[in-house]
Amino acid sequence: MEIKCPFRFLSLIFLFAGYFSTLGDSAYSIGINYGTVANNLPPPSQVAKFIKTQTTIDRVKIFDANPDILRAFANTGIAITVTVGNGDVPALAKLSGAQSWVANNILPFHPKTVINRIAVGNEILATSDKDLIAHLLPAMKSLHSALKLANVTSVQVSTPHSLGILAVNSDPPSSAQFRSGYDKVVFAPMLEYHRETKSPFMINPYPFFGYADSVSNYALFKPNGGVFDKVTGINYTNMFDAQMDAVFTAMKKLGFEDVDIVVAETGWPSAGDPNQPGVSLENALSYNGNLVKHVSSGKGTPLMPNRTFETYIFSLFNENLKPTISEQNYGLFKPDLTPVYDVGILRNDQALGPSSSVAQAPSSVGEAPSAVGEAPSAPPAFGQSPTAPSVVGQGPSSNVDQEKRWCVPKSNVSDEELQKNIDYVCSVKVDCKPIQSGGPCFEPNTIRSHASYAMNAYYLKFGPQDSNCDFNHTGVVTSTDPSYKTCTYPFHSVDSKLEKSAAEGGPAKLWTLVQIFIGAACYTISRF
Repeated sequence: MEIKCPFRFLSLIFLFAGYFSTLGDSAYSIGINYGTVANNLPPPSQVAKFIKTQTTIDRVKIFDANPDILRAFANTGIAITVTVGNGDVPALAKLSGAQSWVANNILPFHPKTVINRIAVGNEILATSDKDLIAHLLPAMKSLHSALKLANVTSVQVSTPHSLGILAVNSDPPSSAQFRSGYDKVVFAPMLEYHRETKSPFMINPYPFFGYADSVSNYALFKPNGGVFDKVTGINYTNMFDAQMDAVFTAMKKLGFEDVDIVVAETGWPSAGDPNQPGVSLENALSYNGNLVKHVSSGKGTPLMPNRTFETYIFSLFNENLKPTISEQNYGLFKPDLTPVYDVGILRNDQALGPSSSVAQAPSSVGEAPSAVGEAPSAPPAFGQSPTAPSVVGQGPSSNVDQEKRWCVPKSNVSDEELQKNIDYVCSVKVDCKPIQSGGPCFEPNTIRSHASYAMNAYYLKFGPQDSNCDFNHTGVVTSTDPSYKTCTYPFHSVDSKLEKSAAEGGPAKLWTLVQIFIGAACYTISRF
């Protein structure tokens, strides 16, 4: 008998399928900047193979149009953004110069090598070079025309900007605007070009450059009291979102809020000069690890909700010929391809360094940092290098029951530290009623008992990664049920086989599960 599904059910199925396709998109929003200012890097062919087979990265940005690199990525399916050197920009303002550049740097490689974008210069506005600035948009337009004349329609043309393009008073985000003199003369016509060509506005946000001890949690995506924008009523809990929304606000004030935004560079050094503030393996891991989770979640920012931003971490390698120690240590990988630290982009648990850790609870809450952070007037051109952080918040995952997990305090943690955990958890919309007077978990009325319930509630709400039970090294994941009498602790239940399938198979295997579900559901409906 032929099995048919009712129309309404099919509609639900397509919505379900759309949800899974969204998961697929968000899983591949992370790219990498592949800088080569070093004398000890592996050959491009080895790099391309490594990225393709050992990581989940599906897009790479390079700081030139190196033919060896472009050849190495042929037939990998990895999208490449190539860069026009700043000094080459004026010559490309003429169509003939642009055609010659396309003929030499795009046509010999594309489409075997998937070149998806040309970045015209790097942070040209930050150079304050009037000649370069004057020729920037004409060069972008000429390259776009040259591509069209060559019947290449899949390559976008854009240019990356530092946050120095914003006016000094762009804090909080609602007050942001482009620098006076550049707004209508430079950015209005440039954004009009982006709208017409459906190309993105590329920015290089670096919370690292706005770092201070007083804003450390805010800069590193760690729990904090946030920064309140009185105009919008938004409480910003991380500097990255504030920087992104500041750029969006500046664009909106010119009427171009519909233009897409790509994060061309962002990162954090894992090593630096002695006493350089904010530079550590722990901070690099915290920033980049949380960044990956954040931009891949599809949550977007407060002013740009439900958006998955194409984001390029700076950078792939530590580059030993950079001028400062911190610039030499922005890489996720060492030149021998071993990880400095893992932010969650390695396949099949290849990481040799510490695993990524996200969202730890604060040691202090309610610090009030600057919402946008200080943007460098001319952030590192052509790739800096960060280093890796130390392990942050690893819970004992290897010996934990894969079926049921709870988060509880470590035995040697003080009541003062645990009270901070309670205060934080109950401030982020976690249900703390069970530990309030009259609640089923109020007794015993001790800080440790209340903290145990609150920390577990946070762990359950925000995701069962061990890092969400870290709480500045005060929490631990356990397989022993801490429930007692009338107080029941919710737990996270894991189907390890399904979880592994989803992680290793990605959208394709998830879609197989959907198809099985559809077939079974249709069969069941046909029985009635």
